[in-house]
Amino acid sequence: MIRLGALAVGLLFVLNALWGAVVPREEATPDMAKQLHKHPKHVEWAHNGPGNLGIFGTFDRGQLQRGFQVYKEVCSACHSINRVAFRDLADLGFSEAQIKAIAAEYEVAAIDANGEPTTRKATPADKFPLVYANEAAARAAQNGANPPDLSLMTKARPDGTNYVYSLLTGYSDDVPQGWAKPDTLYYNPYFHSINIAMPPPLAADGQVTYADGSPATVDQYAKDVSAFLTWTAEPKLENRKETGVAAILFLIIMTGLGYLSYRKVWADIKKPA
Repeated sequence: MIRLGALAVGLLFVLNALWGAVVPREEATPDMAKQLHKHPKHVEWAHNGPGNLGIFGTFDRGQLQRGFQVYKEVCSACHSINRVAFRDLADLGFSEAQIKAIAAEYEVAAIDANGEPTTRKATPADKFPLVYANEAAARAAQNGANPPDLSLMTKARPDGTNYVYSLLTGYSDDVPQGWAKPDTLYYNPYFHSINIAMPPPLAADGQVTYADGSPATVDQYAKDVSAFLTWTAEPKLENRKETGVAAILFLIIMTGLGYLSYRKVWADIKKPA
């Protein structure tokens, strides 16, 4: 009886295996999000140098100042840059008086003479204050979303500068058929999950007026603020490049001297016959 039971189980297993081999399986449902997701657009950036080689490039100070203006007038409503101090803006070409004036527009937390919490005008030594006191406050104000700090955003995302630019210019109302998009979210194929809670921050041309006469277009805004956020993430980028170039030149010179020394030392020594 036991043998018959074991034989029946074995036979059932063989039949199932044969069925699986003969009957065609249904095609796996493709991941639509992966199909829709786009890689960042390629843009030539001044800080990457010619051909985006990344060796000799330097920041365009005018672009950084414009990018800061876009951040201040548009992005700072929801996003902070809490790792940046006001005095760091000197690297962008702002004067001491301008930096003091910018800092005075912000309030930072302080303690009064009685030990009670209060606020005061920011000074150049302070960092840009957080937009929201904590994550709970941010989510309560942003319909459940938590706007990230942008200080290191271009370092936190692959191909960060291009990613930020592509995200800002990638919003579309042309939602592909079959893609589920809640009414509270927006379609952006450059965002990792396609649906994004942030409304298009750069909504139209003319949203920000540049004093230097640069084009007041969404594309220009996106390029300028992307470059600015690259600077906030890598403020010592130019110094690092200068050090790297100097180190490479030093190694090239030392290699040449080493080779000449080698030729000099072995010049009078003949090879054995």
